[in-house]
Amino acid sequence: MSQQMDATVRAVTERIVERSAPARADYLARIRAAADAGPARGRLACANLAHGFAASDADGKRALRGRTKPNLAIVTSYNDMLSAHQPYRDYPEILKKAVVRAGGFAQVAGGVPAMCDGITQGRDGMQLSLYSRDVIAMSTAIALSHDMFDGALMLGVCDKIVPGLLIGALSFGHLPTTFVPAGPMASGLPNGEKARVRQLYAEGKVGREELLEAESASYHSAGTCTFYGTANSNQLLMEVLGLHLPGSSFVNPGTPLREALTRAAAGRATELTRQGGEPTPIGEVVDEKAVVNACVALLASGGSTNHTIHLVAIARAAGITLTWDDLSELSAVVPLLCRIYPNGEADVNHFHAAGGIAFLVHTLLSAGLLHDDVRTIAGHGLWRYTREPVLHGDDLTWEEGPKRSLDHSVLRPATEPFQADGGVRVLRGPLGRSVVKTSAVKAEHRLVTAPAVVFDDQHDFLDAFGSGALDGRDLVAVIRYQGPAANGMPELHKLTPALGVLQDRGQRVAIVTDGRMSGASGKVPAAIHVTPEAALGGPLARVQDGDLITVDADAGLLDLHVDHDAFVRRPATGRAPQGAEWAGTGRELFAAFRATVGSAETGASVFPGVTIPPQEVPVAEHV
Repeated sequence: MSQQMDATVRAVTERIVERSAPARADYLARIRAAADAGPARGRLACANLAHGFAASDADGKRALRGRTKPNLAIVTSYNDMLSAHQPYRDYPEILKKAVVRAGGFAQVAGGVPAMCDGITQGRDGMQLSLYSRDVIAMSTAIALSHDMFDGALMLGVCDKIVPGLLIGALSFGHLPTTFVPAGPMASGLPNGEKARVRQLYAEGKVGREELLEAESASYHSAGTCTFYGTANSNQLLMEVLGLHLPGSSFVNPGTPLREALTRAAAGRATELTRQGGEPTPIGEVVDEKAVVNACVALLASGGSTNHTIHLVAIARAAGITLTWDDLSELSAVVPLLCRIYPNGEADVNHFHAAGGIAFLVHTLLSAGLLHDDVRTIAGHGLWRYTREPVLHGDDLTWEEGPKRSLDHSVLRPATEPFQADGGVRVLRGPLGRSVVKTSAVKAEHRLVTAPAVVFDDQHDFLDAFGSGALDGRDLVAVIRYQGPAANGMPELHKLTPALGVLQDRGQRVAIVTDGRMSGASGKVPAAIHVTPEAALGGPLARVQDGDLITVDADAGLLDLHVDHDAFVRRPATGRAPQGAEWAGTGRELFAAFRATVGSAETGASVFPGVTIPPQEVPVAEHV
């Protein structure tokens, strides 16, 4: 499919290519040197190889002793507590059989942890959430480190799991790697009703039993949660990156089509190996154009703000330097084409039924906003992702996807967007740099100038809300010491209902934080991921109650109306947790992460990666 590329998308891509050239060249040289002409296990000594197939049956031992069949690693995030990952229980055997039918062999190489931000919201365990991404990346690397494998199948869905699996896979970028989704649960309680009950609970108008009933009706079965948070943003991005089979992201678990797609993923992964005849290393698939495509798809779909961190870290793992300024510049020209909760009332099942990813890719390609000239696991060209899987009896085929939206309230063409921009912007000012997502914020709420109310812990804010101390006045809630180095940058999603209540009462409210608000960022303007963070001496550490702050999401401004000289002379107040305060919930085990983690703008990673060029390093601007 040929198209005239949008000038801004082309310019941003060229800038990323130029900026990344040295690191990308080093990365490609490394992964190409790691590639083998024959099976990877061929370089193992006999004792090493014997350990590698000791537990296999006779057929497996024969396959692995030989030098012709590819061996695929399965890396899984299965556990049976989390709905999104429970369907993976039976995947290994399904995948193994399908790989054997395709002429290969497969082994479960390892497992990775999978925690749920939904369970840990507001709990100490949430302080391990962002760090878990890099633990998953390291766990993936350990699984692949045995030099037994010619390709890989990655099983993961949720917030930190997919970015972690991808970062780990990119460290073995010479291996063809296919991501295998599990799909969303069927639709339950409408998201708008769930949000309504949450706000009523925050106001004390309904009790815990009513709240639990609503939550249980919403999150009710195996599969991914159906709102468009980080988990489902992950799925869409893996498809647009060309790492899922076309049309496979949002097929429900337990359906014949879901199982057929799982088997097809295994067969395709076998074909992508050198022995399979179509060698497609993941490090060559995830290039500068693919990264820009992921950014465009995130913006057009109104996806999770967490990916302003994850996409930066993923790109770095492939030797590519992506910045917030790139995302902000793309957002100015990429129209918002989807209304999926929390940016609308529909869930991902409705989005999929309205035309889903196939239509989204089609309309973005037609508008010149996506690069078609990319490699994918389905073959060359992103146009392949405008097709949809169809099951005819036992035969799985791909047919042309829809060329028009079936529901304009959920999904629109690029010529008729919900809004002209993607709704993610960088805010700059004397408090530093931050990200704001405006796609769910009404225009009349995007500019707030109000006195600061400062908190060093989210629970203190909730206590103040519960006591009525925040009633009847405009305010900017400053929630600080929530950055990567302070406490692992937990999501502050539990603040959303309380902030929504204040806004609905007619108060002008905003939040400024060096923490995260996640893919569930809602209707209140939120300047999030503020960097430099308070724990590392950022200006937030000197903000006091009553300081006048402006959050202007349209103008890209995060302003502080305080005399500059007086402000810089202020001592820092408050502090991040220290010493014994870290004991419990495993937090004491992550001291090394807190000491070495990078900023949110550089991906909040403990891995060194590539660096932002000096002229683009975020600095706190003068008042």
